[in-house]
Amino acid sequence: MTQRSREFFLERLTQQSRVSVLIVGGGINGAGLFRDLSLQQVDCLLIDKADFASGASSAPSRLIHGGLKYLETGEFRLVAESTLERNLLLKNAPHFVLPLETVLPIHSYFGGVVASVLRFFGVRSKLADRGAIISKLGLMIYDFLGRHDRTMPRHHVAFRNRSLRNLPLLDPAIKATVTYFDAQVTQAERLNYELVADGQAACDEAAAANYVTVDHVDGETVWLRDLVSGKGYAVKPAVVINAGGAWIDSVNRLLGIERKYIGGTKGSHLILRHPELQAQLRGRMVYFGSKDGRICLVYPFMGQLLVGSTDLRVSDPDQVRCEDNEVDYMLGVLREIFPRLKLDVSDITFRYSGVRPLPFSDAANPGDVSRDHVVHVDLLPETRIPLLSLVGGKWTTFRAFAESVADDTLRRLGRSRKVSTRNEPIGGGLNFPLAPVDRAAWIDELAARCGVSVERARTLLSRYGTRASAIAEFCSPANDEVHDEPLTSEPDYTVREIQYLCEQEAVTRLSDLLFRRTTIALSGQLTGAMLAETAAIAARALGWESVRVQEEIEAVCDVGRRRHGMVLRDAELAH
Repeated sequence: MTQRSREFFLERLTQQSRVSVLIVGGGINGAGLFRDLSLQQVDCLLIDKADFASGASSAPSRLIHGGLKYLETGEFRLVAESTLERNLLLKNAPHFVLPLETVLPIHSYFGGVVASVLRFFGVRSKLADRGAIISKLGLMIYDFLGRHDRTMPRHHVAFRNRSLRNLPLLDPAIKATVTYFDAQVTQAERLNYELVADGQAACDEAAAANYVTVDHVDGETVWLRDLVSGKGYAVKPAVVINAGGAWIDSVNRLLGIERKYIGGTKGSHLILRHPELQAQLRGRMVYFGSKDGRICLVYPFMGQLLVGSTDLRVSDPDQVRCEDNEVDYMLGVLREIFPRLKLDVSDITFRYSGVRPLPFSDAANPGDVSRDHVVHVDLLPETRIPLLSLVGGKWTTFRAFAESVADDTLRRLGRSRKVSTRNEPIGGGLNFPLAPVDRAAWIDELAARCGVSVERARTLLSRYGTRASAIAEFCSPANDEVHDEPLTSEPDYTVREIQYLCEQEAVTRLSDLLFRRTTIALSGQLTGAMLAETAAIAARALGWESVRVQEEIEAVCDVGRRRHGMVLRDAELAH
C-alpha cells in the first residue's frame, strides 16, 4: 500500500460509486475484515475518520492472550477461540507477536474458591484473592483449551522460596507463583496497518483511505467527506459494515440509525523506566490481582515497562486520556505486588488510554462485561441495504471475528469463500525466518545485497519483519542515485527510511508517522529535535509548505500533551 492508494481511493469514487462493501472504521476489526474480504476478491472500501489504528486499537495492553480470567465467568468458548487465535498469530505474525512468559503470584491456598463458583454460575461476587487451588484448576483448563496449534509450554508451579529467589522484589507474603505462557504484540499499530496493506495488495478493486468520514445518507447513497480536501463523494454499497469501535453509535447516527450498542470502558496504561524491576523481570510479565479485584499487569516493553490497566465507564471516546488519578491507581497497585519498589511519576515516559468497544451493559462492575464479539444487523433507512455493527471483540480474536463477518457478508452477496485466513501470514510475517540460524542467514544476505551493516539489517528485520527487504533496498548505498544518512536526532533511524514510510505507507499527518508507523513516540524517543527533523523529511516527501509543517508540529505536540502526558520543551522545538 502506498501514498498513491489514497489518491486511487478518491479517484475510484469519482469514476465509480457502486461497491459491494463499505467498511467504516480502520481499527483492528475493520482492518481484519478488509483483508479477509479482499482475499476473497470482493470489491470493498475501507475508511477511517482519522488514521488506521488511531483509536482503541493503538491503546491495548498489547497482549495476545487466551483470556484466563474469562474462565471465572464460564466463557469457555471465548477462551478456546482466544487461545487458538493466539497460537495462530504466533505463527502468522512472528515478527510482531512473541511468546510472553507470565508469572501469577499466589497469596493463599484456598482463596477465591467460593467466589469463583458463584461467578461461574452468574452470581455477582467480588474476586480479590485467586488462591493456589483455583489458579491451578484454571490453568489446567486453560492449557487444555489451548491445545490446538500449541507452540508454547504448559504451566508450572513454584513455591514461595523459589519464587522469591527468581523475583526478590515480589511481595514476601506470597505462598507461590504459577508460570504460564501467553503472547505480546510488540507493534500493534504496524500490524493493524499491515492488514490494510495486505488487503490493498490482494485485490485490485479494494481500496482504503484514512481521514475520510461518513457525512450523511441519501436513500441508497452514502455520502463520504474527505477531511483533508473537504470534498464529498457518493458511494452506493450493497452492504455497509460499521467497525467504528467506541464510535459505533455515532457512526450509526450519521447513517440514520439510532441505537445504543456500545457501553465502552476506558483502559489506561503507563510506560515507565525502572531498570531494577526490568532487569529482575527478565522478559517476563507479572499478572496479578489487586486488592479491589482488578487484574493488573507489568512486563518489559520497548526497553521499558508497560503497566496497566484501568477499567472505567466513559461516554465520550473523543475526550479520553489517562488521568492523574489513574496514574496514582496504577502505581499504587504496582506497589501492592512489589512493596519495596521505589516508584515516582517522573519514571513515566508515556501514558495512553483507549475505549474498549464493549456491548452496552448495566453491570455494576465494568470488568464483568463480556469481551466476546457480536454483530447487530439493521437496514439503512428506507432501503434493503444491510448495516452490520461489529460490537466487542479484542486484538487476539480479530481474525476469527473477521472470518465470521466475512462469511456472513459473502452469503449476503451470493458469493463463497475462496481463501482461508487461518494460516495466512500477515505483512512482514511472510517467510519470516524463525530459527536463529535462519534469521542470521537472512540478515547477512540482506546486509550483503543492500550494502548495509549487519546491525542495520538486524534492526530493520525487528522493526518491519521481512518487509525490511523493500526498505533496505530503498535505502541501499549500492544505488548510486541514493544518499542516505542517520537522523541527527536519533541515529537508529535514517532519512531514507523515514522518507519511505511517508511515501509508501499512507502517511497523511505527521502524527501518523510518529505514533503509528514507527514506535518513536511510544518508546520515548520523541524529542523536539526528532520532531523537527522528521517533519522536514515528511515535508519534502509529501510536498508540505512551511505553514503546513508548523501545523503538523503543533498538532503532534497537542496530541502528545493531551493524550500521552508528553511535554516537548520550546528549546527542543527550536533545535
